[in-house]
Order: sequence, then structure tokens, then C-alpha cells
Amino acid sequence: MHVLDAIEQRRAVKQFDPDHQMPAELESQLLSAGCLAPSAFNIQHTRFVVVKNPDVRKQIRAVSWDQAQVTDASLLIVLCADTKAWEKDPARYWRNAPEQVQNFMTNAIDQYYRGKEQAQRDECMRTCGLAAQTLMLAAKGLGYDSCPMDGFDFEAVAKLIQLPEDHLISMFVVVGKGIKAPAPRPGPLDKSEQIIHDHF
Repeated sequence: MHVLDAIEQRRAVKQFDPDHQMPAELESQLLSAGCLAPSAFNIQHTRFVVVKNPDVRKQIRAVSWDQAQVTDASLLIVLCADTKAWEKDPARYWRNAPEQVQNFMTNAIDQYYRGKEQAQRDECMRTCGLAAQTLMLAAKGLGYDSCPMDGFDFEAVAKLIQLPEDHLISMFVVVGKGIKAPAPRPGPLDKSEQIIHDHF
């Protein structure tokens, strides 16, 4: 599928075939695509927690407004990020670059994030957003539907997936075979309201 077609056809699907299982090779391809999403300084903050245990998925559904897609979709992916990835051996993010570039980037990473808790958190949320969109477009290209989700108890889910203290949860992305087409787009804004040239 052409990427522009995937962008146009991607919608937030809520009803999935609970009996469909995504083939392992497609799951691997999808997650590999997610790992290629851009990240600032190539830090790759995102951690893709793929929840497969049916009991855990039921527990997550219970703290997610009982939304059926949590258990019915083929994949439940909790997009998390390591808020301290910037200081965990940052040279490894540039290990294949020339030494001069490695040194420059490692120093730049430290200067950009050290002592700036809000910047660390904001970057994680941006990175997860980019990864989520990459997952959803890749899913559409592979013939699957998806839905981004933030309607859940973040603290409860963190406990269920044993989230490390230096990580955060950004959102869920569920992926599967949709069984009901979404309604027409409910109210797209006029592009003149969204696209602004030079200044407000």
C-alpha cells in the first residue's frame, strides 16, 4: 500500500475479530517498523510492551473503561518510554558513527537533558507519539486496523506491567482485524483553520 493511501485509510477502529491471531512474522515486521520511528538524538526511548497473557489483558481491560478492543484485538501494545535513556550509555546510540560524531553527540545529549526533567518527559511523549503513528501506518500497510488509546488508569496499568520507576506510559496501540467499519469522519476541520503560513 502506498503510504499516502495508508494515511487516508487509517482510522481508529474499535471492534476487532477476537479469534484472529496475527502471524508471528507479521507481528515481528510490525514491531520492527515501530522500532524505526524517529527519536531525538537517536536515543530510541520507546519500549513496546506487547501484552499477550489473556489474564493480564482482562485485568487491563477492567481498568480501561471495559473497552473491548483491549482484549479483542490481536495485539495490545503498551507504548512506554525510558525517561533516563539519555544517560544510559548514550555512546551506544552512535556506535556506528565516526568517533568525532560520537563524541559530539554524546556531549550534546548530556547538555540537552541533564537537570531538565520536563524536557526528558516531553521528549519521551513525542517519541512514543511518533512510534505509535509508525505502528498504525505499518499496520494499515499490512492489512490490519488499529486504534490509539489513552482511556485507561495509567497507574493501574503500570502496576500490571511492572513498569520500572524511570519509565512512563504514553498510550496503547491495539492492532487487529476490524469487524466493523468506522463511521465517516465526524467533523474534519477546514484546512484553512489547521494550516497556517508564517504566523498566526
